[in-house]
Amino acid sequence: MRVLTFLNKKMQIENIENNKSWWPVFICWIIAAISALGSLFFSEVMEFPPCVLCWYQRIAMYPLVFILLVGSFKPARVTFSFALPLVITGWIIALYHNLLHYEIVPETASPCLEGVSCSTVYINWFGFITIPMLSFISFSIILGILINLKRKNFYEK
Repeated sequence: MRVLTFLNKKMQIENIENNKSWWPVFICWIIAAISALGSLFFSEVMEFPPCVLCWYQRIAMYPLVFILLVGSFKPARVTFSFALPLVITGWIIALYHNLLHYEIVPETASPCLEGVSCSTVYINWFGFITIPMLSFISFSIILGILINLKRKNFYEK
C-alpha cells in the first residue's frame, strides 16, 4: 500500500514539473483581465462611451478572461484551441480600429455610422498610445505568447 502511495505522489510531482505550460497561459490571463478591467474603467468611471469597434473588441476580450483562467489548469492545446479564434478576431478588429483611428483608413469606411465616432480620441499618452492602441497591444501580446506556447508544445512532442 505504501508503495502505491509513494508512486502516486511521485507521478503527481512529475506531472507538475512536466506541465510548465500553465504560467504563459496565466500571464495571458493577467493581460486579458487588466484589459477587461481597463475597458470597464474607461467606460464606467471615466464615462467614455465605447464605439462599435470597441464593443467588438470587448466581445473578443471578455471571454478570454474566463477561458485563460480555466486554461491555466488545463493542457495548453485545449486552451489554445479555445482562445486563439477570439484573440485573432480581436487582433484584426483592433488593427482595423487603429488604422481608422490614425486616419490610414478613411472615416467613410467606418462601421460607426451612428453614435460615437470610431476615430474619437479620448486619451493620447506619449502622443501615440490611445485606447485602440492599448487593445491592439493586449491582443498582440496574448497572440504572441499563445503562438510561442504552441510552438514549444509542438517541438517537445
